[in-house]
Amino acid sequence: MTAPADQTLRQLGPTIYLPAAVWSTGLGAVAPVLVLTATGLGASPATAAVVAGMLGLGQISGSLPAGMLISRVGERTTMTAASVLAAPALIGCMLAPNVLLLGLAVALLGVCGSAWMLARLAYMTEAVRPELRARAMSTLGGVNRIGTFTGPFLGAGAMHLAGLDGAYLVAIAGVGLATLILFRLPRVPQDRSVPAGAERPGLWAVIRAHQRTLRTLGLAVLLVGALRASRQTILPLWGVALDLDPATIGLIYGVSGGIDMLLFYPAGKLMDVYGRRAAAVPAMALLGLAHLLLPLAGGPIGLTAVAVLMGVGNGLSAGLVMTLGADASPKAGRAEFLGAWRLCSDLGVGSGPLLIGAVTAASTLTIAALTVGGAGLLCATLLRKWIPVRAT
Repeated sequence: MTAPADQTLRQLGPTIYLPAAVWSTGLGAVAPVLVLTATGLGASPATAAVVAGMLGLGQISGSLPAGMLISRVGERTTMTAASVLAAPALIGCMLAPNVLLLGLAVALLGVCGSAWMLARLAYMTEAVRPELRARAMSTLGGVNRIGTFTGPFLGAGAMHLAGLDGAYLVAIAGVGLATLILFRLPRVPQDRSVPAGAERPGLWAVIRAHQRTLRTLGLAVLLVGALRASRQTILPLWGVALDLDPATIGLIYGVSGGIDMLLFYPAGKLMDVYGRRAAAVPAMALLGLAHLLLPLAGGPIGLTAVAVLMGVGNGLSAGLVMTLGADASPKAGRAEFLGAWRLCSDLGVGSGPLLIGAVTAASTLTIAALTVGGAGLLCATLLRKWIPVRAT
């Protein structure tokens, strides 16, 4: 079915944005407490960081299987399964008697998150008319960011009443509500599995057929993910290096996140009207430049200025990866392709903090900032080269 010519973002609210907002708010409530849960079980800071990193590992390992599952059973069924599995994963995090079981529960949560977001992307790629695609994708990214931003506040309130378990209870409630919304939504034509007897291309066949796209734009998307993740790590680390107190670091980080959230719709509008390059290249150039300027930040004012620049760059990239993936995806084997596409992005998200840690351990945090900054400028160059002039 072709999307109606008068389709608006408001019409997508009940089927796409409402469940996504509830889901991301719930999971956002537990994001800050995973490390605290691990240390409460006796883990060292390094081990606790590994436990938190299992979330990303779960996302990476879940991308390709989620694409195959969507191709076979449809988007809504996949999302429902992810929601149903997320609840016991959260209960496992809350009740884990040791660090090993906690890590496994966190990894399962990452797999569920990967399946959820990939199903949304596959659905929107078909259900949204191309002229509205970037705005729809960037709005979805904005809804997720708002949920991730507000979730910790709800979790903090619950923890005031019930300790760490309170954050997990908020997340369980969010996942349960998102599941209920999915069950009550009518099935739509795009939300389907491949009909029985229809030819279904295999995962590896799809990857081979589109290996050039995955080698080129996929590499650029990997760098996008690394840059986005690195800013979340390097800003707090630089604040610690400047001997700023945690409250000041949190405030600076919050300012950056607030600017980031304000730009999701303008970013989508820019891509829809002027092409994908118009937002992608400046966004990565600004993120790279901000990292290069970080060594000049000698106090809270300088760090705030860099954080603002990072917020602008990251905000301009809202929905970018999803939009480029939707543009490049084929009709036959779309879910499998998008699974491979998300794998590229997730690998970047996982590698960004690791790159900072490795370079810092080998040299200094300043060299790490300069390295990531150079990667940002390289990413902008690659996006300018490989994104079609008027991708739609």
